[in-house]
Amino acid sequence: MTVNELKNIPEFTLLNEGDMNKVITRPFCCDLLSVAMSKAPAGAAWVTIMGNTNALAVSSLTDCACIILAEGTSLDPNVVHKAQVQEITLFETELPIFEAALKVNELLTASK
Repeated sequence: MTVNELKNIPEFTLLNEGDMNKVITRPFCCDLLSVAMSKAPAGAAWVTIMGNTNALAVSSLTDCACIILAEGTSLDPNVVHKAQVQEITLFETELPIFEAALKVNELLTASK
């Protein structure tokens, strides 16, 4: 499944369009940036509540497919602008972290 396919899912709202052709390999849940930096797999749909510029840096370092901000996390407009510059795809959802990751996993399973 690609990031582009995720934008058509009603539970996820696209905030910034990066590389929409990236393949999502799995969901990844983590709210500690140091742990995410060392453990997030390439291609992950990173589900978090960390909506700051440091999350963008970690996403870039780990080559995540996208960031999904869960639980209605709001962003500073500066973060969205940096995501545009860095071409990082951002989504938001009202779903709790686990449910958002579960939804991504269900979509990945269905697309196989």
